[in-house]
Order: sequence, then structure tokens, then C-alpha cells
Amino acid sequence: MSESSGRPRAPITEADVLAWLETTAAAVQAGELSAPELIELLGELRRASAACADASDWALLAAREEGASLRQIAPVFGKGYVRAPAARLEKLHRQAQNSSQWLAILRHKNEGAR
Repeated sequence: MSESSGRPRAPITEADVLAWLETTAAAVQAGELSAPELIELLGELRRASAACADASDWALLAAREEGASLRQIAPVFGKGYVRAPAARLEKLHRQAQNSSQWLAILRHKNEGAR
């Protein structure tokens, strides 16, 4: 959570990822990372990407619960289409009716991964 504004911020930003990518690319070019190490990194990134998608789904459910309309949410999905968040909500509602249920599913999934 950001100390200055008091509201939560994403745990990672595009700028963070680009800075990491620049550093990692330089290490690869310098021959400091092997193919197996890069494959391990790939796995870590794929798991992190899935975790970010899960967090995004939670935020979508929570925004709707707080009264956000699909038209307000749509620009985050790109091109301003309300179909994208509506379709995602429909898919999510097959698993959870609200953000609390989705968080419980994520907790259970995380416990199973240990």
C-alpha cells in the first residue's frame, strides 16, 4: 500500500517490469544467464502473470460491488468495449458471486500449491 496516498497500489508496475527486463536482458547479453536459468525465470513470470490476472479479477468483482458500471470499467480493458468486462464477469460468476468468494478461492488455490 502506498504510504503517501493511503490507497492500495498495484504491487508491480509497467515501469518496474521494464526496468527488470532491461537489467535481465543485459545479463543475458553478457552471458550471465543460461538457458535453464531463463526457463526457470519463464516459469516464475508465468506464475506471476497468473497471480496478476487473479488479482485483476478480484478488483473487477470488487469494483462492481462498489457500484462501478461496465461503462466505467470498460476503458481499462481497452477500446472502451463493455463486452470485455461483461464477459469476464460472466465467466467469474460461474466460480464466485463476489470478491470475497473469489479471494477464498485464491487462498485455497495458494494453499494447494504449497
